Amino acid sequence: MQNILDWINIINDLVWGIPLLVFLLFSGIYLTIKLKGVQFKYFIYAHKLAFTRSDKKSKGDISHFQALMTALAATIGIGSITGVATAISIGGLGSIFWMWIAAIFGMATKFAEGVLAIKYRVVDERNEMCGGPMYYLDKGLNSKFLGVIFAIFAAITALGTGNMVQANSVSDSLSTMLNVNPVWVGVFLIIIAGLPLIGGIKSIGKVAGILVPTMALFYFVGSLIVILINIKNVPFAFVSIFKGAFTGQAAAGGFVGSTVMMAIQLGVSRGIFSSEAGLGTSSIAAAAAKTDLPCRQALVSMCSVFITTGIVCTMTGLVIATTGVVGELDVNGVPLVGALLVMRAFDKAILNGGVIVTISIIPFAYSTILGWAYYGEKAIEYLFGIRGTIPYRILYTLVLLPGSILNLNIVWGFANIMNGLMAFPNLIGLVLLSGVVASETKTFAKLLKKEKV
Repeated sequence: MQNILDWINIINDLVWGIPLLVFLLFSGIYLTIKLKGVQFKYFIYAHKLAFTRSDKKSKGDISHFQALMTALAATIGIGSITGVATAISIGGLGSIFWMWIAAIFGMATKFAEGVLAIKYRVVDERNEMCGGPMYYLDKGLNSKFLGVIFAIFAAITALGTGNMVQANSVSDSLSTMLNVNPVWVGVFLIIIAGLPLIGGIKSIGKVAGILVPTMALFYFVGSLIVILINIKNVPFAFVSIFKGAFTGQAAAGGFVGSTVMMAIQLGVSRGIFSSEAGLGTSSIAAAAAKTDLPCRQALVSMCSVFITTGIVCTMTGLVIATTGVVGELDVNGVPLVGALLVMRAFDKAILNGGVIVTISIIPFAYSTILGWAYYGEKAIEYLFGIRGTIPYRILYTLVLLPGSILNLNIVWGFANIMNGLMAFPNLIGLVLLSGVVASETKTFAKLLKKEKV
């Protein structure tokens, strides 16, 4: 087991090394400049659009709101809780700052992904919309090779990021709180995840439209209570975040020394893991939206970055920072990481507060499992046609069982590697097709002037 973990760590460090981090940040900065600060210019309008507009007569399978909720179902998940806690425990509180940086420029990246997803989407044999990086790489960039590479990595990533990581975190929480056998957790997840997957994107969209806002509000309120209880520590928390971002810091307790590079690496990678900006996967959900113009849905897609990283991840980070739990050990003398660290933070502020985390994690993980199942299925459909979707759904569902049992570090490491490999072809496509995105954005801006928005 240790040998496997060692190899995963080596590969993970190579994939998420300086080249990918620079590429991710460069792409976001480049697109921000190319699109003239689209994430700032249309920030308010984008959120208004997401929650109020419905283009029922336009082509598509689901509404703007359902498309956003499906994307959020895949992003507001374990990455917003366990991912943030893992980044802080290894990279220090400075990691939170680099999550914010990744999110700011990631909004422009997400916008570009949304534009291209709608522009190059197609209709399949079931009369459903299909889009995302594999299609805009293929049809927009005329690179079938990159489209295939992305689809392969996306299908595999869905099994790791969207499946095993979620199952692992639920299992970890339930076994800690209720002493539930991980095997039974896996069986339970197989049953409840398999049912809505049968109905496809329309079924997933309906479930996400109800579940995501509810669970996000529940976790937000719980986190806010913890932060308010420790309100006197908030200034110190922000000082620690900014100081750690530029000077590096040893995590509390001295069990891990983290350099500035490690804070950047963990912050950016976990930020991307949470928001998916640069990975391209959420644009697969965007492609299914009923919308009259590519930019309209792209703005809606952009909102997910702010909601996941700007709000949910920040709340998790502040809960950990204000309660001072970084570096605390479990009963075996092992540093707390992941969901257990967040649960400890809630417990420290509220009697049995860890229950809030456990209650949140289950629907968080469940919705993420559903969202990523759709991403993986569409990647398989691109590779093998609709005949490959049923076998993939079966495989995807069954993998929940080993995901519930395997070591947390192995699962996270594998997921990180797949995320990184998937980002490369997508980022190449975004940069090379940035002229197309800029042209669409310019046309859209003129239309908005006529609409007096």
